[in-house]
Amino acid sequence: MAAMIAKQEGFDGYSDGKMQRLRGASNVSRLASKNGVQEALNSDEQIAHQSVRENPRSSQLRLEASSRKRQVGFSKNKRIPKKRRSALYKDTSSEDEVFDEKTSFDDVDSDEYEPDSDDEAMAIIRIRERRRNRSSPAAMVERSPSNEIKKKDPMNDSSCSSSSSSSSSDSSISGIKNSKPRNLKAEEIKSLKCHQCMKNERRIVVPCTKCRCKIYCTYCIKQWYPQMSEEDIAEQCPFCRRNCNCRLCLHTSGLIETSKRYISDHEKVQHLRYLIELLLPYLRQMSEEQSQETQIEATIQGVLFSEVDISATLCGNDERVYCNHCATSIVDLHRSCPNCKYELCLNCCQELREGSLSGRSELKFRYTNRGYNYMHGGDPDSLPEYCLSGACDEFIESPVRWNANSDGSISCPTIEMGGCGESLLELKSILPDSWISDLEKEARNLLELFGTKLSNLKHSCTEHTEELRELASREGSNDNYLYCPDSTQIQEEKQLLCFQKHWVKGEPVIVRNVLEKVAGLSWEPMVMWRALCENLDSTVSSNMSEVKAIDCLAGCEVEINTRQFFKGYTEGRTYDNFWPEMLKLKDWPPSDKFEDLLPRHCDEFIRALPFQEYSDPRAGFLNLAVKIPSGVLKPDLGPKTYIAYGFEEELGRGDSVTKLHCDMSDAVNILTHTAEVKLTEEQHTAVGRLKNKHFAQDLEELVGNEQIRISRDEQGRSTEELKEVKESGAIWDIFRREDVPMLEEYLRNHYKEFRHTYCSPVEQVIHPIHDQCFYLTSEHKRKLKEEYGIEPWTFEQKLGDAVFIPAGCPHQVRNRKSCTKVAVDFVSPENIQECLRLTKEFRLLPKNHRAREDKLEIKKMILYAVEQTVRDLKDLAPSVLN
Repeated sequence: MAAMIAKQEGFDGYSDGKMQRLRGASNVSRLASKNGVQEALNSDEQIAHQSVRENPRSSQLRLEASSRKRQVGFSKNKRIPKKRRSALYKDTSSEDEVFDEKTSFDDVDSDEYEPDSDDEAMAIIRIRERRRNRSSPAAMVERSPSNEIKKKDPMNDSSCSSSSSSSSSDSSISGIKNSKPRNLKAEEIKSLKCHQCMKNERRIVVPCTKCRCKIYCTYCIKQWYPQMSEEDIAEQCPFCRRNCNCRLCLHTSGLIETSKRYISDHEKVQHLRYLIELLLPYLRQMSEEQSQETQIEATIQGVLFSEVDISATLCGNDERVYCNHCATSIVDLHRSCPNCKYELCLNCCQELREGSLSGRSELKFRYTNRGYNYMHGGDPDSLPEYCLSGACDEFIESPVRWNANSDGSISCPTIEMGGCGESLLELKSILPDSWISDLEKEARNLLELFGTKLSNLKHSCTEHTEELRELASREGSNDNYLYCPDSTQIQEEKQLLCFQKHWVKGEPVIVRNVLEKVAGLSWEPMVMWRALCENLDSTVSSNMSEVKAIDCLAGCEVEINTRQFFKGYTEGRTYDNFWPEMLKLKDWPPSDKFEDLLPRHCDEFIRALPFQEYSDPRAGFLNLAVKIPSGVLKPDLGPKTYIAYGFEEELGRGDSVTKLHCDMSDAVNILTHTAEVKLTEEQHTAVGRLKNKHFAQDLEELVGNEQIRISRDEQGRSTEELKEVKESGAIWDIFRREDVPMLEEYLRNHYKEFRHTYCSPVEQVIHPIHDQCFYLTSEHKRKLKEEYGIEPWTFEQKLGDAVFIPAGCPHQVRNRKSCTKVAVDFVSPENIQECLRLTKEFRLLPKNHRAREDKLEIKKMILYAVEQTVRDLKDLAPSVLN
């Protein structure tokens, strides 16, 4: 037993002699026998008698006080007496002002801990030890009337008892009864505070033998560090291990170093050359687009190209300019109405002149809530007339009554389209004149100076057999294997080259055991929630009692008490009919300031990231998002936390899934915590019965609509389920980019076999992937391979696995356990083409489509990345070329 008992006594400094006494005290506690207690007391009395011979007067008072305290504190069935802290001696340091506030997590008072024989033995020894230490006159102090602490003059008072702070030798007994508390008490109480809960009344605490200044009470150890024993805490406390989750540490950034690898100047130059080589074609394309529009403007104005007058638009660094028609971000040249400020991007201008501009009508989805009974396979509670008649709104692209003039000029659209219809759109600029073309010339000259060879990929990269895993069985394909290194092997430059070898081909990468390389901070959802509740910003902490979770069965948001949500995360929740209730929190906490709200968790996550040259959101050398200068509005790329329930069996309806979608940027996702929830036999029986009802309902509704034949085993019944792996938390399916056209065709042909919001059948498809309406069950994946010959990479994500997903690769996820995942987006130079392609796809979606907004602003990112790369290369060139 590494714990010790303490009751408002000092724990001052942990000298070597005192640590030996503490270890001796622990040994007595482990004996837990009456003989052991008696031996300890006898030893204590021998020391006391020796002290009497040395100082008879002070020893007599000390023994009298000892007798009284023993009678009061250790009589049968009584606890150690408590003394309330006086406001006079309350520590008013900044740390105590933060921590003395009682939080909702202090549920267990110290009164719950009744002293047993072990505790009594420990308490007796600790009290005797402190009483002996207090007998020294040099330790006595007194508080002056002005509340200043002064040392007691031993010449004026040489016989002070341990319970008196200002008595003389003539009135020592009355001083024990009537004097103020000892002035060292405040310092002793402060030194005994548990570092986790900042309470000083905990009886059983564990001191750290490494730092000799931090202690943790056993209640906090059991509550917040269940994976650590008391001996572990005594050997090295959580604060020393850098995984302390107390209030102060969770809100402190910089406790650990997030960067894991030093990059030399030579490596930096190689990376910079690589960036310029990959980005220069896109910069050249942007320069050409602007030159074409400037030439058209020269024709409209009737002047030479060099004489075109382009006025500037005032735009601050904290502003974004979007096209009013397609909602795409505008970087520099665009057309604007001088009257109503309607703004049009260059792509829309070109499409308007070609007559190919689409209308961007609003989308009207109507998923009818037919009731709880219907979602579980029963009859609908009620059905609106328009659904009975089949008159649900269809998405119809409206024609555009808007044309460019013969000279290429464009009039402002009508009021119905968002304009005024009165003026010509004028060519405007945001950046300085010729800024993009000059940057392109400068980057090209530097590339010629350093050479154009991609030195990053010039070395051969040979993976070991254990680093490759077969995760697909496509016939005639050489990409069935994915690169899956261990986290201990990826800090060398050779491993980065291996990553780039697969990444440039658009292949996902899985890195195992990334959490083994970090301090071990708890990712328990309750720890994270506590950090938010204890946030000093009252606007943050007050919003944490309720959360908006997504009900996976209905596909809609529900409000739930936060504590109840996290209780269901570990214990499970069911509907009244025992069907598992799957809830999930997306992008939690609900803010783009993860780093501000959970700074310690953010540092831990970044530290765990593999291949930080790409994935580090703060300093990734090959991460284009990092190149955006400070002060400029940046896209929200995370980190974000995703907390969701899970169930081992594929239910077919209401599974805890992230439906098929495609991210605009690259991403890395780490599984940081799992909790397994087991169903009872009664629940398993109920699930089987309800699955039969679901199957019968699908036969009636899905087959009745399209005469599609579905066998009993084909509806959510997996005959090819992956072999169970105990450590598995989630199952991933990631499709290749080249398979996207056939995947979209399959979904358009089979979309009526799927259900979406309120378990209603999907009745229309705008974009099969961007709609995020589909999750392909095991049976649908089998049919997809039979009909089109394509299949995804399918694998299980275990605790501590980091999954890298390239931009443009559709993917879906199903949780087999309750999972906490943390993800961050990044932009790699290899996948710029996919980011631009997706931006074009998104701008063609209806106005109110969920994926339409250009959140990434990839063109702006390219400009800033090239500018910063050119500047860095100039700075490093002298040291490398000389």
